[in-house]
Order: sequence, then C-alpha cells, then structure tokens
Amino acid sequence: MDPTITTIEDLRRIAKRRVPRMFYDYADSGSWTEGTYRANEADFAAIQFRQRVAVDMTDRSLATTMAGQRVAMPVALAPTGMTGMQHADGEILAARAAEAAGVPFTLSTMSICSIEDVAEAVSSPFWFQLYFMRDRAFNDRLIDRAAAAGCSALVLTLDLQILGQRHKDIRNGLSAPPRLTPSTVIDLLTKPRWCLGMARTQRRTFRNIVGHVEGVGDTRSISAWTSQQFDPRLDWDDVARIRDRWKGPLILKGILDAEDAEKAVATGAESLIVSNHGGRQLDGAPSSIAILPEIVESVGSRIEVLMDGGIRSGQDVLKAIALGAKGVFIGRPFLYGLGAGGEAGVARCLEIIRKELDMTMALCGHRNLLDVDRSILRPPHG
Repeated sequence: MDPTITTIEDLRRIAKRRVPRMFYDYADSGSWTEGTYRANEADFAAIQFRQRVAVDMTDRSLATTMAGQRVAMPVALAPTGMTGMQHADGEILAARAAEAAGVPFTLSTMSICSIEDVAEAVSSPFWFQLYFMRDRAFNDRLIDRAAAAGCSALVLTLDLQILGQRHKDIRNGLSAPPRLTPSTVIDLLTKPRWCLGMARTQRRTFRNIVGHVEGVGDTRSISAWTSQQFDPRLDWDDVARIRDRWKGPLILKGILDAEDAEKAVATGAESLIVSNHGGRQLDGAPSSIAILPEIVESVGSRIEVLMDGGIRSGQDVLKAIALGAKGVFIGRPFLYGLGAGGEAGVARCLEIIRKELDMTMALCGHRNLLDVDRSILRPPHG
C-alpha cells in the first residue's frame, strides 16, 4: 500500500471513498445521538502519558497472551457483522492478515463468509462469536460447527438481544446484498472497485445462516428470520448452558457494570470484554475506557479482563493495558483497512497499531509490555 498511509484515519478516509455508503455507515456509526460512540474516542484522548528519558529502550517485546493464546501483541480483531460487505471475502482477508500478524481474528455469527469458509483459508485457529438466538438448535449447531472448524475460543455477546436503533442504517435501507434502488445504484456506480470484487465472489449474504436454517435462502427470508431471532430472554442460566456445551475458552462480551462482571466470573468463563458494543447499543452508557478500571478492580484478579470501544491507535492500546486490560479488540480500525485495501489494508492497520504501541511504550520507559501498569499515565488533571 501507499507508504504515506500512516494512521487509522488515513485508512478511514480511503474506505469512505471506496465502500458503498450503506456499508461504510453501518461500520462508522452509533445508536441514537451517538453520544457513547463519541465518548469512546474522546475519553481515550483525555488520558495522558508520562514521558521518561535516559532509559534502555532496546530489545522490546509486545508479546503476551489473550484467552490463553500466545499473541504477538495484545490486540484481537473484533467480531463485526457483514465484514464481507466492506470488501469481497472480507472475513477471509481479515483472518489471513491477523494470522500473519500473530493476533486473533474473531468471526461474527452475522458474517458474510461462513465458519467453514474461514477455516479453509487459514492454518491457525480463529475465534468465533455467538449471538444467542431463539432457535436453540441453531445455537447448538453453530457452537458445534465452530468446534469442528477448530475455533480456539467462543465469544458470547450479551448486549445485543434488543437492537439499538442506528438511524443511518434505517435511512440507507441496510441489507446484504444491497437492494437495488435508484439511490443505491447511483452510489454503487461510484464504487467500481467494490463492485468488481463482489462480482468475483459468491459470498454475498449471511453464509452462517443460509443453508443452515430451513426456508432461509434469500435476502427477504434472511431479514425476516434474523429480525425475529435475537432472544431478549437471554439470562445467566443460558450462559451456563453455553458454558457446558463449549469445551474451550469462553469470553463474555458486553460487560459494562461491576455487578455483571461478578456474574460473569461465576459462570466460569475465562475472560470478559468490557464493551458498550462500540456505542451501537445503549446510547448514554459510559465509554469502555472510563469503566475499565472499575471492572479491573472488582474482578481482575479472578478473570481475564479485555476491552473494546474507541481504540484508534497503538497509543490507545497502551492506555487500556496501563489501566488493567490484558488485551483489546479492534473493530472499526480493521474495517477501515479492509475497505481501503483488502487484506493489505488490514495488514497496514495492524502494522500502524503495532508500531505506535511499541514506540509509545519505549518513550514511556518500558521494554516489555508485561511490565506496563498505571504508573505510565499522568494522574487526571495532573
């Protein structure tokens, strides 16, 4: 890719030009007023580092573990729905880039490429994210398919049983594949690179669902099925049943309160993710980074605490680690990279984050990520 692409913001601007509006907006928006979406980034920006000098900065290491898996840096690609609509075969390309970078990739239930598609494309295990559906047999089949594909961790999302309203998705008539209306046709005509990629692949709809649910085979039937399937009755007993069925590491995503963190510990899950779903669910909730220290203080000695939301740089990763996270998930940054340049774009995203993380850690006086703690940060208003 162009060597002058040096920030996640550079990738975002290119993706905005290349990705059809409905899919770019899907990735780059929050619910309702988008207040929590904005707070996720703003609260990171308010945290300051302590610069240290005259310290040995050689032989640095970012290696650590997440969910018991060795990683080259404490970053995983988050599960994001319709990743394959940002770029043709998007989940496969992102998984390949993550594998090359030595970090985990997490496949969403609502992916365009299926579990089996991704398993055929990579040699390292990836993680699978589960939405809890009313169709319990479908849930069980998804878990069993993930196990058969060699997925090494299951990420159970807890905060999307009722879908937060995202105004842009409604206005754009979001669907996969896009419905051809006058406005979408005009938009697609300005995105020839995207259209050519889609013309070359058969993966254009939700392949974890199509062929795996009776009577679901086209855009209309998928939309009708999914709109009825997210189960608002999900409770901690359901989490326990999933814990019993899945034999590998279980990660609980969507924890934003210390009481819920305690309940997560009680399930026996290996990890939890402090997350407000990227500001896409409960607008008016606190930012993930603001609530992270509270969760770490409450349960961090008994369960691995991870986080997502608002991370746009390696510096943000380091701030989260300093405040007690053992690792982070990135969603929008890698989607921007994917939309901007496919697999190479995701690779550039991870390269940008790794370089920023490494250099910032050194300038804060550390050589090993495992030694980083809150002492690298200045006190608030200090």
